[in-house]
Amino acid sequence: MREEDYRRLLDDRARYPERVAEAAAARGRRPLLAGRDQLLIIAADHPARGALGVGDRPMAMESRAGLLDRLTTALARPGVDGLLATPDIVEDLLLLGALEGKLVIGSMNRGGVQGSAFEFDDRFTAYDTASIVRMGLDGGKMLCRIGLDDPVTAATLESCARAITELASHGLMAMMEPFWSRRVGGAVRHDLSPEGMIHAINVGQALGATSAHTWLKIPVIEDMERVMEATTLPTLLLGGDPTQAPDRVFDSWGKALRLPGVRGLVVGRALLYPPGDDVAASVDTAVSLLETS
Repeated sequence: MREEDYRRLLDDRARYPERVAEAAAARGRRPLLAGRDQLLIIAADHPARGALGVGDRPMAMESRAGLLDRLTTALARPGVDGLLATPDIVEDLLLLGALEGKLVIGSMNRGGVQGSAFEFDDRFTAYDTASIVRMGLDGGKMLCRIGLDDPVTAATLESCARAITELASHGLMAMMEPFWSRRVGGAVRHDLSPEGMIHAINVGQALGATSAHTWLKIPVIEDMERVMEATTLPTLLLGGDPTQAPDRVFDSWGKALRLPGVRGLVVGRALLYPPGDDVAASVDTAVSLLETS
């Protein structure tokens, strides 16, 4: 991102807040699946939960200018279908003109701040359905961490169910990210066993008055064939915080993308902050893994 573009963004934010709504209204939209059977969506909602680390860099995402530079690079690559982000980032990118013709999925519940005593309390503190419709976005995403020992999970389930029902009433995608979770040493940990994911999928896919517009977002784990047999819903694979060498990560994604029902990738940190920081090359490799129509 050029320095003058960043300066203009700062000026627009301070002097012309109405330009956010104007840019949203003028944004060209596209069909959900267009030209390929699978999607690549860039995720950028981690900072809103205080999750700024990538690998061994605990503050990798601290610079908003740096993050926006990486996002604009990624979104401009051929084959990238869209963005998943919170309102602050969506609006920055709207003002920068980076979302024309892209899918935009608004992140909805960001209240469960990473490492907090209330992490399971995933309140809807970002987008709601009304704002997603008003801004002309293409859907909403919700995190649903199911903690059997934490009573606030009931409220999260209810809130997610309501959001799914409301989004479906407008014909918009509801991207559900379910996890079977518990506290270990004070921190929330996900059960990434096949059994844990299958339990989470079955609870998550039943939320709401209809599942007609529900898509799942799940991690790539062991025995993905068995995991994918737990659902008929369109499923996107999440990238997460990379802990393996890039070639092993891409290989695991490529194998999982060949499974029936898998409709693409939703990846943030692994593509935006790759080893060597070549965002364009990392994104291009991810695009090459996707099936075409």
